[in-house]
Amino acid sequence: MPNIKSAKKRTRVIDRKTLRNKKIKSNLRTVLKKADTENSAESIVYAIKRVDQACAKGIMHKNKAARKKSQLAKKLVAVK
Repeated sequence: MPNIKSAKKRTRVIDRKTLRNKKIKSNLRTVLKKADTENSAESIVYAIKRVDQACAKGIMHKNKAARKKSQLAKKLVAVK
């Protein structure tokens, strides 16, 4: 356990950020799974949007985000 005041604050901040990241990751997994099973254009477009947001927040690496978006775009073309 930290003894210094600033270290205590850092642990609180880290906990908040960890919770935020977990929420975003969990929601992203759910959205991707939904886009995979439903095969509707709306769910795929929404999944692409969420991947972009996760990448912008630093939750997902930019190359992984690009790969996911490419896979989703292929699926979108197949649906349409």
